[in-house]
Amino acid sequence: MGTMLQRHKFTEADFRSERFKNYPYDVKGNNDLLSITQPEAIADVHAQYFAAGADIVETNTFSATTIAMADYHMEDLVDELNIQSAQIARKVADDFTAREPHKPRFVAGAIGPTNKTASMSPDVNDPGYRAITFDELRVAYKQQAAGLIKGGVDILLVETVFDTLNAKAALFAISELKEELNLDIPVMVSGTITDASGRTLSGQTAEAFMISIEHIPLLSVGFNCALGAKQLTPYLETVASKSPFGISAYPNAGLPNAFGEYDESPEQMASQIREYLDKSLINIIGGCCGTTPDHIAAIAKIAAEYKPRPIPSLQKLAYA
Repeated sequence: MGTMLQRHKFTEADFRSERFKNYPYDVKGNNDLLSITQPEAIADVHAQYFAAGADIVETNTFSATTIAMADYHMEDLVDELNIQSAQIARKVADDFTAREPHKPRFVAGAIGPTNKTASMSPDVNDPGYRAITFDELRVAYKQQAAGLIKGGVDILLVETVFDTLNAKAALFAISELKEELNLDIPVMVSGTITDASGRTLSGQTAEAFMISIEHIPLLSVGFNCALGAKQLTPYLETVASKSPFGISAYPNAGLPNAFGEYDESPEQMASQIREYLDKSLINIIGGCCGTTPDHIAAIAKIAAEYKPRPIPSLQKLAYA
């Protein structure tokens, strides 16, 4: 989403539109706000990815929590942001499904990690300090998930998890919501390995991350962001051999260059993802930073040649 929105080169005035023309704070960079001020652009992004072959798109809600929106003093917009973003994606998905009923399209409600971490201190001089509590995260995530469900998503996607405690707060909130609404909506979880150490930012290995959340019934567990397809392979191998869930992967289009841009071509990225398919590591494949509709088209073309990873039974996964 970010990659595609950057192409528009939206100005501060574009982010504001008429509704926020006199808003007292800068809002440029608040991509989630564009669901309200530039909804046609958001719908067009979804349509381009569906046209390229995607089965699932994410809502434009990566930062649509009261915690992240506090940066823009827009906490009161959270309900509207999530409902509106979900409705935009829902309409585009339904339009494509109606035209191609043999290939139904789905909407995943994007639930990002927020800009605060529950298990680490942001103050090097005070290791015991925490900028956020588990309960504050739970409340914020529950509000976001409720809005996404109200807007009509098919799946809830807790993504780019750098701190498993944050993710657990989200999953706890979703469990509460499912019980209250008597709704069994599928849930995906996607962590992020932040560097060559092979660990999340909060210090967990890929296997430890998976074990920390496997008590929750999930549609899939996997990784996205931070790394390119090639660098992500060993971590997918780790979880694919031990998980009773589907495995998802949506890596970046390589690693960013000195200007923060992604140079890996669709063909290069797709050829690296072929290794996932040859090794039967994944059930859901896509792209994160730098992946354009052309990248998704190339990946979809290759993925069509393969069957998804067989999901093992719990008995077969008994650590023998």
